[in-house]
Amino acid sequence: MSESKETRPAAAGRSRTVLVSFLGAIVRKMGNWMPIAGTVELLAESGLDAASVRTAVFRLKKRGWLEPESRAGVRGYALTPAALDALASGDEVIWHARQPADLGDGWCLVNFSVPESARAKRHQLTAHLTSLGFGNIGSAVWIAPARMLSSAQRAIEELELTGQCAVFVGAYAAGQDLAAMVRNGWDLDGIDRRYQEFIADYAAEADRLARADHVDGRHAFITYLSVVDHWRKLPFRDPGLPPEVLTPAWNGPAAVRLFERLVASLEGRALAHAAAYWHTRPRAAAAAAGANGRTPRSR
Repeated sequence: MSESKETRPAAAGRSRTVLVSFLGAIVRKMGNWMPIAGTVELLAESGLDAASVRTAVFRLKKRGWLEPESRAGVRGYALTPAALDALASGDEVIWHARQPADLGDGWCLVNFSVPESARAKRHQLTAHLTSLGFGNIGSAVWIAPARMLSSAQRAIEELELTGQCAVFVGAYAAGQDLAAMVRNGWDLDGIDRRYQEFIADYAAEADRLARADHVDGRHAFITYLSVVDHWRKLPFRDPGLPPEVLTPAWNGPAAVRLFERLVASLEGRALAHAAAYWHTRPRAAAAAAGANGRTPRSR
């Protein structure tokens, strides 16, 4: 059956997000370079077809994340400084999820008035603030724990909107119930639901890994890449709010502990499995050469 038009964009989107996870979790540990044939073969294990992987690579190349580089006669791609900077900027949140803020430290508020002529920058600023964990509590009023002050200032300065923004840091004093205001400012139910889904998807796997005497390398790689790709979007949505404004059943801490368990069990085995695909010729070609008793031409 031919692939539907609705399926193709979804598959392309998954290929891009898995490839970005692969770059951050695997390629950087392999010297910031990947062989294209080995990458295609390796990612096929995670259910990505060759055409989708090559398309995702092409798009990241256009984005300035990858540049062609051959090593030992093997065609491949190296991570650019832009890619390394972008991946590094997310590391602290992805691999070390935001700890709950101290309520006593107060709050950072950002208010802005950006003219219609700069609407694109206004959208960029709201996107930046959202990704930093700010919540929207009023018309052009955004709030986050006080520790986000420097990050907010940096985002505002990068967009050259300093003259259109006012930034405050202070404590909640009185008025509207703080917990209610927080619930209105963030989609906490949605964030918690994603944590629940992560736990539901991987808790049993973590228990199996803890009991296993041996973990197959291919299984470790597939599971590790799936875990990282699923997880890396979650901490950015979580503003790391003080426990006092969250429900006792908040699933964030349990999800963090589960992610850390999975990484500890899988990362080393996944990297060892992936390393075999960094050989100077693709594994499939090498296997064919052994079966035919001849050496294929290098590509």
